[in-house]
Amino acid sequence: MTTVKRTTQKSKTAPRAPRRASSVDTIPDAEGPDRMAMLRMMVRIRAFEMKLAELVRDLVIKGTLHPYVGQEAVATGVCFALRTDDYITSNHRGHGHALAKGADMNRMMAELLGRQTGYCKGKGGSMHIADLDLGMLGCNGIVGGGIGITAGAALSAKLRGTDQVSVGFFGDGAANTGIAHEAMNLAATWRLPAIFLCENNQYALSMPYAKAVAAADIASRAVGYGMPGELVDGNDALAVWAATRRAVLHARQGSGPTLLECKTYRWLQHSLRVKGPDRPADEEAAWKARCPIAKLRRQLTSEGFLDDAGFADMELAAVKEVEASVAFALASPEPTLDEIEKDIYAGGFVE
Repeated sequence: MTTVKRTTQKSKTAPRAPRRASSVDTIPDAEGPDRMAMLRMMVRIRAFEMKLAELVRDLVIKGTLHPYVGQEAVATGVCFALRTDDYITSNHRGHGHALAKGADMNRMMAELLGRQTGYCKGKGGSMHIADLDLGMLGCNGIVGGGIGITAGAALSAKLRGTDQVSVGFFGDGAANTGIAHEAMNLAATWRLPAIFLCENNQYALSMPYAKAVAAADIASRAVGYGMPGELVDGNDALAVWAATRRAVLHARQGSGPTLLECKTYRWLQHSLRVKGPDRPADEEAAWKARCPIAKLRRQLTSEGFLDDAGFADMELAAVKEVEASVAFALASPEPTLDEIEKDIYAGGFVE
């Protein structure tokens, strides 16, 4: 019988007491991740995103982008449970996913500033960063657009006989698209090595999750697809890692896909050019008090692995890396007009 597991949060519609495993008791000491490296990654992502907000404000970055501030634990926890040859697909809010999978910050910043040294040679921008050598199959500006690619990559791994896993990041809004239902149903039917990772940050642009979905949890849909589902505290990097690790092992063993829902919160507006309506101040304050970086920092400090000076050094190193990436991008050339039709692929009818 398929059940929905819970790591730290409780569904208001659960018929019985859910499993409530902490991030500590789900991680064997000998097999746990490098927690200091996880904290460094989250700090890097936060520094990168905050710098992007500044560059958009100052019109150094043209157009818009979608910040990942507040959700750093999800990308970090997931990607630390993967191998380099495992696949991920991303969405419009994908900088954190790319960095956590190992993308080069210089090339990312160059792309965002429209420079030839960027991942798409300065012609793709924020929503198209990809690095196939890292298994990063690309951010995607179409809501739900990456979910089908997740299933396709998983099918490819199964047909080739590898034990690679494909993870698809999508939001609570994309969870209601047709491709989400179709891909999850097919992946379960064919027992594909896929992990469908819903980052429920409570809002689809400006629509609150509670007004768009009748069920308390998206993870509960796993029962209908015939796959395991798990609800995770998306502000706890270790809980995310542990849940992803279970799903990865399930997939590598040939047991099929898993639906993971990470409850989290985006701190900034949906888009840095489109503010949208204000959210309740008490809601924002409550979620910010659960900052994922502060949570892991407190744990490492309490165990004697980190002190205030060490954390300050970590933050400073991240800021310096980000500033260096800006300098790299600004020193890089912009695309020329003779590049405009290169790297374009289109299909058509042949009679």
